[in-house]
Amino acid sequence: MSRIARSCRVAWLFGLVLMAAPGRGAIAQEKPGSDDVRPNMVGAYGPWLSGKVLGDGPARLSFRTGRWPSLAAWRAVARERAWDRIAPVDRGGRPEVRVESTREYDGLHVERLSWQLPGGPRTEAVFLRPAGAAGPLPAILGLHDHGGNKYLGWRKIARAGDELTETVASHQDHYYGGVAWANEVARRGYAVLVHDTFPFGSRRVLAADVPPRIREGGVDPEPGDAEGIARYNKFAGAHEHVMEKSLISAGTTWPGVYVVEDQRALDVLCARPEVDPKRVGCAGLSGGGMRTVYLAGLDDRIACAVAVGFMTTWRDFLLDKCYTHTWMAYVPLLPRDLDFPEILALRAPRPTMVLNCNEDALYTPSEMHRADAILRATFEKGGAADAYRCNFYPGGHKFDLEMQRDAFAWFDEHLKANR
Repeated sequence: MSRIARSCRVAWLFGLVLMAAPGRGAIAQEKPGSDDVRPNMVGAYGPWLSGKVLGDGPARLSFRTGRWPSLAAWRAVARERAWDRIAPVDRGGRPEVRVESTREYDGLHVERLSWQLPGGPRTEAVFLRPAGAAGPLPAILGLHDHGGNKYLGWRKIARAGDELTETVASHQDHYYGGVAWANEVARRGYAVLVHDTFPFGSRRVLAADVPPRIREGGVDPEPGDAEGIARYNKFAGAHEHVMEKSLISAGTTWPGVYVVEDQRALDVLCARPEVDPKRVGCAGLSGGGMRTVYLAGLDDRIACAVAVGFMTTWRDFLLDKCYTHTWMAYVPLLPRDLDFPEILALRAPRPTMVLNCNEDALYTPSEMHRADAILRATFEKGGAADAYRCNFYPGGHKFDLEMQRDAFAWFDEHLKANR
């Protein structure tokens, strides 16, 4: 053995002796973590970010601060700031709609539609109304979920009478009690429009259109290829952080794109001759609930809203649950101005319902209740306590048949009462 090797071995053995000796090796044996910090998304920075940066009290533009004499006065200021933070893309005008097909299916008149927006592929949509119904009808803009499935869009919540694939059936079984809720509410006497929003369904990013190094094994499968769809969705999930960086680099945000797309769909729905544009609601689960928060909070044409499975606080995202959620939810700087439920509260005093599930693992229960308290306090302070309702249900993340019945009854109460 060389002299250098002998020296290294002696040093190594001496180190072992030191670590084994009493009082030695404190660093090696030290318990990791900080005793005064509970585990959270950002570790020791959590208390500082939540307490000092975000803050414990109402956000700067919260109606609960008492700075505004009325909801209308508050809304004018807070909504303008929200739009500024969202940085919307070019809104354009009402799109030119092309009717791709029509048919009668399960008691409904069904139209397959499409329209072109300023960027990306054509938007595909489905319009439903009771067969033979005479307008003007109350209407619902159905907002599909995220669900980790960007291959599908409107088909998650609506059926047009064509073949039901295994992927669609499984999705509806898991989240919606085995039904297409858009069809269910249409049968109650509503005109319903459901469209693909960015980047889902017809609006999805094709794997073939991105560089191979970020394709993550993604493919662009046919509708019946369940394995290929799973591969595509894995790619699309991994692509979210890339999309977020690109959108911010373009000077916009994810809500700055999909809120505008949802507004253009609302234009299409309100322009239908069968529709009473003063009696239009919107609803959605999960990512659809998130879209409901933004659209219903920012567009007064939504007369009645039901947000399902997407209600908590920025604090919950910050400390505990951002890892469970899409990049689509976040708007830089907005949390300092409005807490997340206050985006939806911008619609007060218009009828607003929130549906939560007690065992929904995407949120911290105490923060779901805190969000409910923020919404309730805003509506009460604005003299509109009866216009807000929040229900909690047993079970996990879903919009099941019981919840659908409650949501549809809320729409009936507020969209059908003044015929």
